[in-house]
Amino acid sequence: MKAALHGLAAGLLLAATGGCMTFSRIERDIDENAARRFARTGDVEAEVEDLVRPLIERGATPGLVVGVLRPDGSTAAFGYGRIARNDPRPPDGDTLFALGSTSKGFLAALTALLVEEGKLSWDQTLAEVLPEGDRLSPDAGRITLEELATHTSGLPRQPFSLRGIVRAVRYLHDGNDFYRHLDRDTLLRYLGRFRAPSEPGVRYSNIGFGILGYAVEQQTGRDLDGLMRERLLDPLGLHATGFDPERLPGYTARARGHAGDQPRFVRRGRPVPEWDYTDIMRGSAGLYASAHDLLAFARAHLEAGRETALDRALREAVEVRVEDADPPRALAWAVDRRNGHVIVHQIGFSGGFSAYIGMDPENGTAVAVLQNSLNWEEAIGHRLLLRMARAARMEREGD
Repeated sequence: MKAALHGLAAGLLLAATGGCMTFSRIERDIDENAARRFARTGDVEAEVEDLVRPLIERGATPGLVVGVLRPDGSTAAFGYGRIARNDPRPPDGDTLFALGSTSKGFLAALTALLVEEGKLSWDQTLAEVLPEGDRLSPDAGRITLEELATHTSGLPRQPFSLRGIVRAVRYLHDGNDFYRHLDRDTLLRYLGRFRAPSEPGVRYSNIGFGILGYAVEQQTGRDLDGLMRERLLDPLGLHATGFDPERLPGYTARARGHAGDQPRFVRRGRPVPEWDYTDIMRGSAGLYASAHDLLAFARAHLEAGRETALDRALREAVEVRVEDADPPRALAWAVDRRNGHVIVHQIGFSGGFSAYIGMDPENGTAVAVLQNSLNWEEAIGHRLLLRMARAARMEREGD
C-alpha cells in the first residue's frame, strides 16, 4: 500500500512539474538544411524566427525572449509576443522572468567559489556542515556537498507527503505553488528519517539544492541573498538577477506567468500565480533574471581564463563529474553530447515560466530562452545552439 501511494505521489508531482527536463525525449537532431543556411547567411535572427514562429502562431506562449551570445562576444536579444495577457508590451533582453531550476547553476557557481577559497569542501558531509547534524539520519548525515550539487545524493525531487500530494493536485487546477510547505523544519524532519536508495545514481532533487543553499548559509554565517549578490552577481555585473524581483530594475515591466503545458486544468494563456519560495528552497529555484544577464553569466563561464578564484570556480562548475549518467552531470549543469557537439545546459520551470540556458564551449556561443508560460518540450535554445555548432563546423571544414 505504501509503495502504491509513493507511486501515486511521484506520478502526480511529475505531472505537475513536468520533471527536470533534459532533452532525452525531445528531438535533438540537427536540421542540416538550417545549419547550411546559417553557415551561408550568418543571420541569427532568421534562425530564431524559424524556431519561434510556430510557437507564437499556435499560441503556445504569450511571449518569449531568445538571447544569443555570438563567438565574437557580441550579444543579441529577440523578443516576441507580450509580457502579459493583458499587457501588449513586447518582452526584450532586459525583461525579468522567473528562472525556476535554472537558479541552481548560480548556487553551484557560488558554492564552487567558496570551495576554491577553502571555506567549504566538496567532500564535507551534512553531519559536518549543519548545526542540526546530530538530528539527521545516518544516511542523510553522510550526504556530501558534491552529491547535492550533482544530484547524486539519493534525495528525491521533494519529500513524499499527503500535504504535498494535495497541493500538487490543487496546482493542476489553480497553479499555486506546491513547494510552499517545504520550510526548514519540514526538510530537517525529513532528513531525520531519510533512508538512501540502494542505487542512488542521478536523481534530480529540488530539495537537495535547497539543502545545499542552507548549508552554505550555515557555514558562512550569511544569508544566501546577500552572499550571492556580493560574491557572484555584483562581480559579474548581473544587476538584473536576484531572489527579490521587486528590488530589481524593470520590476514593474516584468513578464507575468501564464498556463502552458501546465497547470493541466488551467486554460493555456491564462495568468497563474507567481511562486514565492521558502527561504530554504530559494537557492534551488527562486531567482529572477533577464536574458542579457543570463548571457553575461554564460559568457563568464566561457571566458573564465584568468586565474582568479571566481574564474577557477566557473570552470569547475561545468566540468563533468558524473560520466555514467544520461546525460552526464556537472555541478547543476547537464552535458549533452550530440552529433559530435557538446552543449552544457540547464532548464527551469516555476509557476507560469520556462527558462533555458545553454553553452557551446567549443564555439564560444550561448543561448538563453525565457518564456512566460510553462512549456517543457520546446527545445528552441538547444536546437539553435546545435544549428550554430554544425554551421561553424561546416565553415571550418569548407563544407
